[in-house]
Amino acid sequence: MRDTLRFLLGDELVEIANCDPTLTVLDWLRLERRLTGSKEGCAEGDCGACTVVVGRLDGGRLRYEAINACIRFLPTLDGCQLLTVEHLKGPDGSLHPVQQAMVDCHGSQCGFCTPGIVMSLFALWLNEDAPSVARIEDALAGNLCRCTGYEPIIAAAKRMYASGGNRPDREAVTARLRALADDATLALSGPRGRFFAPATIGGLADLVAAHPRATLVAGATDVGLWVTKGMRRLDPVISLGRIAALQEIADRGDHLVFGAMATHAEVRPVLASLSPQLDELMRRFGGEQVRNAGTIGGNVANGSPIGDLPPALIALGARLVLAKAAPDGMARRDIPLEDFFLDYRKQDRREGEFVEAVIVPRPGPDALIHVSKISKRFDEDISAVCGAFLLRLDSAGRIAEARLAYGGMAGTPRRAATAEAALIGRRWDEVAVDAAVAALASDFTPLSDMRASAGYRLTVAGNLLRRFLIETTQPGIETRVAGQLAEAAHG
Repeated sequence: MRDTLRFLLGDELVEIANCDPTLTVLDWLRLERRLTGSKEGCAEGDCGACTVVVGRLDGGRLRYEAINACIRFLPTLDGCQLLTVEHLKGPDGSLHPVQQAMVDCHGSQCGFCTPGIVMSLFALWLNEDAPSVARIEDALAGNLCRCTGYEPIIAAAKRMYASGGNRPDREAVTARLRALADDATLALSGPRGRFFAPATIGGLADLVAAHPRATLVAGATDVGLWVTKGMRRLDPVISLGRIAALQEIADRGDHLVFGAMATHAEVRPVLASLSPQLDELMRRFGGEQVRNAGTIGGNVANGSPIGDLPPALIALGARLVLAKAAPDGMARRDIPLEDFFLDYRKQDRREGEFVEAVIVPRPGPDALIHVSKISKRFDEDISAVCGAFLLRLDSAGRIAEARLAYGGMAGTPRRAATAEAALIGRRWDEVAVDAAVAALASDFTPLSDMRASAGYRLTVAGNLLRRFLIETTQPGIETRVAGQLAEAAHG
């Protein structure tokens, strides 16, 4: 095992021998290094004032991503490069083109959110040469600003490409990060507990077996709030972020395999190839900072009844691979995803097991697919109700298969079995939908909470089926934000 955390802060090599497992990147930057450009606004990954850029090796290639420093644990930066707004200035102290464009276009007023916005735009500037306005808006969706109305910021995003600017030396950074990479398990300790980060699946299995009550951390987009909002002490913490095998995405022809640590940003284009409706769902999956950190396995293993991905994956017939250490190596269990969720925050994960992969069958051209997320805010909000449906019709136009999955309607993501049965054998029309809608009350007894009342949820659940019918039988009728799915379908 290795007992020293190692990463690059700009060009500086940082080595830390003792570190609390849940010390956030933001607290370390501000309190330990006095780099106060990154701000704390919400401390839950919503406002983007804390945005920094992280460079990491992905299959040997250097990848730069904007992330929320307020909920990212410092030890998870092992083997990465961290860039803050302080690192953008030129050697002579001149403003970076992103910063200069913000000045020229009057993109800052009170200034509190500005460093985070600059870092989101910096990540975009690093990775893309000529983004559309829609892409710029997407990159900024995780940054909240009360002053400017965003138009000056979007104007700055267009202007920031007008001049050069100092870019990281990717070749040199890649070489330095490769030099930091190893197969040793990182093992840190601090006054508030222990942190482990294995580099292999076997190492992970051994750690989970040795510490069955440990908190497994993927992207920490939810676990981070347990610390910043719930003030929970997590000990020990086992991070999955250094295991390259868990980050793989494979196309097996009739199905796709997603390693548990594949991020939402990486998963999105692959799921979008199955249906533009899945692309729309993933685009609204938090802000870009959350999609860069959150993972498909974390979203499933978290077990939230309002997680956005499980209903869609259940509708597609996804399966889950669970793994654990065994005397002869590894033991694996393959189960339907819908069977993983037993009760509220209770999953079928046995002692020593962890989520290794998600298997998603290709639906095929004969499948009718629908995904809807209903929330109070369009962007950056948790679902009140999420509906995901898959139908197949036989040669006579009757429904041969129906998979109707919902989130926000019960203590777990769940299929509407009675409504499905009401559809089988019928033609796909208003009569069939009316029968299914009437059956939903037998499938679900939703709760009333801050996001929606029980009555609202039942009504919306039925209306989503009606939207599905309209979209598949009357495509000329607009049921969503104008052009949204069309834009997704055309990239």
